[in-house]
Amino acid sequence: MSDAQDTIPQLSDLQIKIFSDGADLDSIFAAYEEGIVRGFTTNPTLMAKAGITNYLRFAREVLRVVQDLPVSFEVFADDIEEMRRQAHILAELGQNVYVKIPVTNTKAESCASLVRGLAAAGLKLNITALFTDSQTQAIAEALNPDVPAIVSVFAGRIADSGRNPIPYMERALTILKPLPQAELLWASPREMLNIIQANDMGCHIITVTPDLLKKAASLGKDLNTFSLETVKMFYEDARRSGFSIQP
Repeated sequence: MSDAQDTIPQLSDLQIKIFSDGADLDSIFAAYEEGIVRGFTTNPTLMAKAGITNYLRFAREVLRVVQDLPVSFEVFADDIEEMRRQAHILAELGQNVYVKIPVTNTKAESCASLVRGLAAAGLKLNITALFTDSQTQAIAEALNPDVPAIVSVFAGRIADSGRNPIPYMERALTILKPLPQAELLWASPREMLNIIQANDMGCHIITVTPDLLKKAASLGKDLNTFSLETVKMFYEDARRSGFSIQP
């Protein structure tokens, strides 16, 4: 068996757009300054974990710095009409804002009609929490082909269910092909390999958390070097812990 190393591209070599996914202002600003990411996303869960208590203040602070890259902010209502009201408020915060709309509300009621109305009004949208082909089809039919949109399919969570997400993503690309302004986003990646997979299958965007982005240094690393570093890590951790094995 050959020990030849595969050639793995660096992040700068990839066609896929990397969006930073989080709600920590310091991490957002650091990622922006580094110039690696090409957009930002967040959601109410990430904002809650980051201790955000004033939604609009947080959004305006992000947009004070990030003015030339897409930023997605999500509505948090469950009522369709309240979602509509929130969407318009968020859209007015900046030309680079994409309003995140969940594919359904908590009652499993489709938000396709809401998406249709907002897209017709010219709002840039990021439709989120899609898992199935039928959901992608319904959203594709609701989008305005002349208005930029992002369709976020949760490949990572599909994989968590034991299913291979790549066929789902490939079918989503096919569904979105008639919409030149719509981009497919690979949501919830679990490892650096997912970035390569998403890039190779033609996905437009992938969201990456700050913790996952830190692993970019390992992309394409020589596997023998990686092996030795792992052995050294085990050894040093055991030594620092003062472990001993006595008969």
